Parts: sequence; C-alpha cells; structure tokens
Amino acid sequence: MKLENKKAVVTGACSGIGKAIAIAFAKEGADVAILDINESKSSEVLAAISESGRQGVFIQCDVGNAKAVEQAFLQVDKALGGIDILVNNTGIIRFSQIMDMPEEDWDLILQTNLKSVFLCSQQAGRRMIQQGKGGRIISISSIHAVLSEPNCGHYTAAKGGIEAFSRTLATELAPHKITVNYIRPGATYTELTTPMYTPSVKRSLFERVPLKEIADASWIASGAVYLASEESRYMTGQHLTIDGGYVMDGSLPSAEYCKE
Repeated sequence: MKLENKKAVVTGACSGIGKAIAIAFAKEGADVAILDINESKSSEVLAAISESGRQGVFIQCDVGNAKAVEQAFLQVDKALGGIDILVNNTGIIRFSQIMDMPEEDWDLILQTNLKSVFLCSQQAGRRMIQQGKGGRIISISSIHAVLSEPNCGHYTAAKGGIEAFSRTLATELAPHKITVNYIRPGATYTELTTPMYTPSVKRSLFERVPLKEIADASWIASGAVYLASEESRYMTGQHLTIDGGYVMDGSLPSAEYCKE
C-alpha cells in the first residue's frame, strides 16, 4: 500500500483521468474526497473506493469559484480530518481559433483549468503547512503545455500556466516538505476524448506516437500514484510526461531517408 491511510482530494474525479486517479489512490490505501460539479456520476467512483475498503466522499464544488472552494475544503476537514495529497485534475475544453475566440470562452477555460489550481492548492497548502508533516500537490497538465494545439489557445495557455505556477509553488512550499509536480498526459481515452479518436485520427496519432497506442486513463493514474507516494519524495517542481513518446520523437514518420 503506497498511500496507506493518506487523505487525498481529487478534483474533477467523477470521470476520465480524475476518476482513474481516485480509484487508484483508494486501491493504494488512501481515503479520497472527490470535488466535482457533477454529482450524477459520483456514485460509481464512490462505490469503487468503497470496494477497496477506503472512505470516499463527494463534495459538489465549482473549483473555479473561491468561496465554493473554501467551503469545500471545510467539508474535507470534517469528512477526512486532514489532507496529505491534492490532485488538481479538473479541466474543460472549447474549440475556436484565437482570432474568433469569444472572451467568455477564454475566461471560462482559464477560470476552470488554471484558477482552480491556484484556489485548491492554496487551501490544501495552508492545511498541509499547519499539519506539519509535508504533503503532495499534483496537477494534471498536458503535452499541449509545450506543443501547439490549434483552435485551443485558451486551453494551451491554461496548461502552460499550470506548469509555471507549479514550479513557483514548489519553491515556496519546499521548506515545509510539500512537493509540487505535474503530469503531462498525451492522447488518453476518457469519456470526453473517446469520440474524438476516429479511425483517421488514430491513424495520424499512430504515425506520430512511437508506442502506437492511446493511453488508458489508468496509465496516467499510475503516474499520479508515484508522485503521491514516498517514492517521489526527492522530486519537486518537475513534470512527468506520459505520452507514448509523442513529445520526444522528432522523426518524420512518412519520410524515406537516403541510404548510402
């Protein structure tokens, strides 16, 4: 049990990568509070946590709203009696080119995807400092923090912001033995993305991704377990890229190089 008796908060954990992380944490011995705006999908995750013999609690929360986050963490205090691990996972996406992007879309994406990381990290960090036993803060970024994603300028800005913010937070919290790291997932099957992976998209991806697979959300969760555990205790302000080799591969898949 890598997380035995730890108390974890995972945002956006009713589906996708967040759901996989919440379930993986419970399997490793943690109690888990789920912060999500969508209560209708919470029962399945809570049931999986219970099956692992751990306590799960759902707290409805708009994590981009400061007052809502403050109240949610007060509920975490009552339900779990402390916090050792925070995973900032909540994220949404919209599509439009920057020249045509509505201001309200920009504001929504930055509030939901980036401001939420600040608000939740602040609440969790204060509690971890007061507890005096260290802690772990993990945020879910994306390979598109470093790669262009046309039609998603607000999304890439938010993910890049998560990474810059995390590095500064890591420096500030290091004296308290609280580590701050972030994960860059590549293409991953979730309820949101699966419909996007049409046969033509998969053909293009598999030309670009050396391992020629799309990740299961549980593969990303395994990285979160590592960063939440004692195994990563000397790692802070760093990224863990889980993308099948997408970012590192600079080859031209369809090119035929001259042979001499």
